[in-house]
Amino acid sequence: MNKLVISRRQACVGALVAGVAATLAACGGSKPGGAAGDGATCWFLTGGSEKTFRDSFERWNSEHADQKITYEVFANDAYKEKIRTAVGSGNAPTLLYSWAGGTLVDYVNNDQVIDLTDLTTDVQKRLIPSILYIGKVDGKIYALPNNNTQPVLIYYNKEVFEKVGAQPPQTWDELMALIPTFKDAGYIPFAEAGASLWPYLMWIQYLTDRVGGHEVFDRVLAGESGAWSDPAFIEALTKIQDMVKAGGLGDAYGSVDADANADIALVHTGKAAMILQGSWVYANFLADAPEMVSSGKLGYITFPTVEGGKGDPSNLTGNPANFWSVTTTASEDARKAALDYLNTEMLSEPYIAKCVEQGLIPGALDAESVIEKSEHAEYLSFGYDLAKNAAHFQMSWDQALPSAQAQELLTNLSQIFLLQITPEEFVEKMNATL
Repeated sequence: MNKLVISRRQACVGALVAGVAATLAACGGSKPGGAAGDGATCWFLTGGSEKTFRDSFERWNSEHADQKITYEVFANDAYKEKIRTAVGSGNAPTLLYSWAGGTLVDYVNNDQVIDLTDLTTDVQKRLIPSILYIGKVDGKIYALPNNNTQPVLIYYNKEVFEKVGAQPPQTWDELMALIPTFKDAGYIPFAEAGASLWPYLMWIQYLTDRVGGHEVFDRVLAGESGAWSDPAFIEALTKIQDMVKAGGLGDAYGSVDADANADIALVHTGKAAMILQGSWVYANFLADAPEMVSSGKLGYITFPTVEGGKGDPSNLTGNPANFWSVTTTASEDARKAALDYLNTEMLSEPYIAKCVEQGLIPGALDAESVIEKSEHAEYLSFGYDLAKNAAHFQMSWDQALPSAQAQELLTNLSQIFLLQITPEEFVEKMNATL
């Protein structure tokens, strides 16, 4: 059984990394950037999709001796500072690995990455539209999704549900009605890693979308004055506090740590009924509770609808993917090699197969036949179908916003969950960041 463990820290390291770490591995020895006649280069991270990337670049290099792409692999905590320095000095690798969002906007505004819209039409045909959208700035494509997609789902312990005679909630009202059912039976309704702060985001992201649609947060991203005053935010925050007051997260959620997998442990040990988490935790369930997974006792559903809500129920939130951009400082030959690689190799059939082999959900169209052969076909098909059919896939807000705003968001949202401020006070504080 595949026991690759992928954390949100690996998937979303752009919001969390700091400090210094060593380069863990390297292939070849050319300098980054591809300037002055150098070949194409790229950097990516250990863990996560590392095996997929290595396999892809090795295959490309063996078949394209005149267009080899030199890659270097870095520990999570090294990458962000190193890439910031490299981009700022004009020495970035040809293929620039990122999380899109506010960082990509900065790259575009500073003319550090090229417009890929008309240069990558072949690979665009292979990509899920809602994920491809994340790589756009002002309607143009500057970054292409390069690996697996990670929607946020509700995972639940089927044994716990059977013991109380409950069914998974399809609506918010049903979710709220389940809280006393589980509490009275001695279970925590939802495991929540409040000590890590970022898990709180998944609640407000989904509820805001279900209530008001993705356009509500789009206005925040656009920096519109007073954008946080939209009634959808107030309603979403009110629902969160109603859930907390009802005991939906138990009593000790503020001390539970996601990085130690303490939240999912509450579910697979039968102490909690459900957890709202990203698809990255499936690998952790495989590692920590293999019998629960193999016996079919781990269930999963998408986030419930909200009665009267304007949001499309197919909308998702989470980590749509990581992305490749092509830097403006690359030489002509390096740029051509990178573009040829993107158009012909990235998310090709062998690429998708390697992704699925690791228990990851590929962000490509027409991946069904590969997924069906996987050991984890049922789960991967569920997540894949959600991503493929999503009308909109919202990346995590702390990734989408500039870092200063993201930190304020996490701080204020924590106070909402701890019932220390009102929804109106949250809105006032967040409007001040625009």
